[in-house]
Amino acid sequence: MEDLMQKIVSFSKRRGFIFPSSEIYGGFGSCYDFGPLGVELKKNIKKAWWDEMIKKQNDIVGLDASILMNPRVWKASGHLSAGFADELVECKKCHHRFRKDFVNSPAGEKCPDCGGAFTKAKKFNLMMKTSVGPVEDDASIAYLRPETCQGIYVNFKNIMQSMRLKVPFGIAQIGKAFRNEINPKDFIFRTREFEQMEMQWFCEHQKADKFFEYWLKQRLNWYYKLGINKKNLRIYEVPKKELAHYAKRAVDIEYKFPFGWKEIEGIHNRGDWDLSNHAKNSGEDLKYEGYFPHVIETSVGVDRSLFVFLTEAYQEIKGGRSGKTNTEIFLEINRILAPVKVAVLPLVKNKPEIVKKAKEIYRSLKTEFVTLYDQTGSIGRRYRRLDEIGCIFAVTVDFDTLKDNAVTIRDRDTMKQKRIKIKELSQFLNQELK
Repeated sequence: MEDLMQKIVSFSKRRGFIFPSSEIYGGFGSCYDFGPLGVELKKNIKKAWWDEMIKKQNDIVGLDASILMNPRVWKASGHLSAGFADELVECKKCHHRFRKDFVNSPAGEKCPDCGGAFTKAKKFNLMMKTSVGPVEDDASIAYLRPETCQGIYVNFKNIMQSMRLKVPFGIAQIGKAFRNEINPKDFIFRTREFEQMEMQWFCEHQKADKFFEYWLKQRLNWYYKLGINKKNLRIYEVPKKELAHYAKRAVDIEYKFPFGWKEIEGIHNRGDWDLSNHAKNSGEDLKYEGYFPHVIETSVGVDRSLFVFLTEAYQEIKGGRSGKTNTEIFLEINRILAPVKVAVLPLVKNKPEIVKKAKEIYRSLKTEFVTLYDQTGSIGRRYRRLDEIGCIFAVTVDFDTLKDNAVTIRDRDTMKQKRIKIKELSQFLNQELK
C-alpha cells in the first residue's frame, strides 16, 4: 500500500495535479501547490459540495468570513488555551520533534529516526501568529484562523437578521485554515495550510439528535454519489472520553487510504456551547426566541477530499485497456469532478485543413467546458494520456470531417465511439456532462 502512496504522489506531480511548494528552493515542509489539473479538480469538489448544501438542501445560506479576526474570538473559543495544543516530544540526539501520540512513546523511549531518547512531553499550541499594523508588539498580535466555523458563529446574528431566517437553518462556508502542526505528513492529508468546507446547522436542542442522524446520512451519500466505494468508507463513533470539551457527540467519516483508515469528515453535535460562549464574551445577545440554538456541524477538508477522490479513481491496468499495451494508468473519476471534460484531437498534424478545423472546435468548446487540445503522437497514445487524467470525451477531427462536418467522439468509460455533427456537439456534451 505504501507503494501505491508513492505512485499517487509521483503521478500527481507528473500530470499537473499537485506540486511541492517552492520546489526550486528545496521545498517548504508540508506545503503544496495545486497545478492546472489539481486546481480544476479542487474547484469541482468545492462546487459539488456547495451545490449539495446551497442548491439541494433547504434553508442553508453561504458566508465567506475573514481569515484574520479579533483575537478575542480565539480566546472565547478556547483556541488560546492549553486545550488547543498537542503534546510535543523532542529527540535529544537528532532534535527531531514529534507529536507524542504519533510516535506513541512516552519520554525515554526511542526516536524512530535515530534511536535517541525523547525529552519530556510539553504542550505546543497550534495557533499561527502574525502581526497586524506597523509596529510589532503585543497589541499587534493576531492569528491565522485554525478553523472556519468561528466566523459563522460570530456572524450568526447578522445572517439571521439580514436573511430573515428562522430556526432550523444552516450556514455554509469554504475557506482556508492554518494549524502549526508538529508532524504534518502523508502528502496532503495533514498540512499546516488547508481548506475546509463546513456547514453549521442551528436547531432546537430537542431536535439535535434527529438532525445529527440526518446530516450523517446526507454526507455519506455525497461521497457515494461521487463514486466512492462503500467498502472504502466507514464511520467511527468518537468515545465520550475523547470528545472535545464542547461536543455532545462526534462521528468521523473515515476513508481507507494507502496508509490506513483516516478521518476525512467530522459530524459533530456541538450543543449550544459556541453561541452561548460568544454571547458571554462579547456581550451580544445571540439567542433565538429566548434560547441558544444547538449546532450540528459537518466539517470536511477540501485537500483530504481531493486526496480521497484521486486515490479512489487511480487504477493501473496491466496490458492496457485494449489489452495490447504495457501497464496503463486510468483515472476513473466521477464526471462531475473530472478536471478536464473534453479534448479535441486532429487526426494528423500535417494536414492544415484538419488542424484548422480542430482548433476552431477547440476554441468554441473551451468557452463552455474545460477543454484540451492535443495533436502530438498517435491517436492511441493521445487516448491513453487523456484516460490518465480522467478526461471524459475525446473529439477527433479526421479527413471525413472536411466533407460531412461531423467528428468522432469517444467516451472514456465505455471507449465506444460515435459520429456526431459539429453543430450538435455542444448540446451533446451538455446533456452528457450533467
